[in-house]
Amino acid sequence: MSDTQSDLFEMRRLESLSNTIFGVAMTLLAYDMPKASFDKLPTWDDLAHVYSGRLAGLILSFIIAGVFWISHHRRLARQPYAGRGTVILNLFFLLSIVLLPVTNGLYSNYRLSSAVAVLYGTHLTIIATLNALLWWIAGHGRLRSEVVGAIFPISVFVPGTVIAAFLPEYAQYCWLLGFGGLVARRFVRAESGWDDVSVNDG
Repeated sequence: MSDTQSDLFEMRRLESLSNTIFGVAMTLLAYDMPKASFDKLPTWDDLAHVYSGRLAGLILSFIIAGVFWISHHRRLARQPYAGRGTVILNLFFLLSIVLLPVTNGLYSNYRLSSAVAVLYGTHLTIIATLNALLWWIAGHGRLRSEVVGAIFPISVFVPGTVIAAFLPEYAQYCWLLGFGGLVARRFVRAESGWDDVSVNDG
């Protein structure tokens, strides 16, 4: 490590913590799934009534957490060292992931409640905003396609949250479009011919 990096935090140390947090949070998403308890042998209609809405919420949250884990992992690889402020911001990002099973549990059980749907959508927006901000810091504004890909979910989660205030049953379909950030990142890179430069390349 050079003298200029001596006061910086080695981000590899954060990687093991983040892997643990994401793993536990993604596992706990299933905690609020109802336990099998039927008075008689269940039919397909019984199973659909009990599990369909909650399973949809779990799958949505699991995929969202997985996409942000991939983004977080790639970002740490781009930024081997960082200052204290960036590390603290990363910890707030991880805190937002820790809280995902809480808002997912509410949303899975009460997804037709506009208050719950707005709370869940606001949480998704906070996660996406922190992720985009961290990407901007990691690339010092140079990782254009990565930043665009990180900002795209915000542009989807915000209107989805507005929809949730009035039509909570349809909000989840809008939030699913947030995964288009992966496509947006590739499109920007291909369209502009922009080769992202690692922060290590000077």
